Amino acid sequence: MKRQKKVMIVDDESIVCERLKPPLEKDGFYVETFTEGQAAIDRLSVEKFDVLVTDLKMRKPNGIDILNFARQSAPGTKVIVITGFPTVETARESLKSGAVDFVIKPFRISELRDLVVRASGSSEG
Repeated sequence: MKRQKKVMIVDDESIVCERLKPPLEKDGFYVETFTEGQAAIDRLSVEKFDVLVTDLKMRKPNGIDILNFARQSAPGTKVIVITGFPTVETARESLKSGAVDFVIKPFRISELRDLVVRASGSSEG
């Protein structure tokens, strides 16, 4: 039996978590959502996730802090950074820190879902 892929979504706007979780669960992913960076880091310290989707701009710890923690504690985790405040510098920093993708808000749920499927190495969908 195939292991269920795990996805973590971190965004201080709860609506983003609420809109992303159901379609990913429908695709067979186990999904946990967090609206605070520290809670996400606490969870990442005890549980490994296949894919992490994190907002960039949040109170400390921010998306880059979460990305760096995930890359250090679980190097196999694929990280997708999302942001409503894109700049060349933040995109460069995210990708240099190990993000596999950088997505600008607003985005289509289906678009992000496809990125999560691809990042997880899953063939669902």
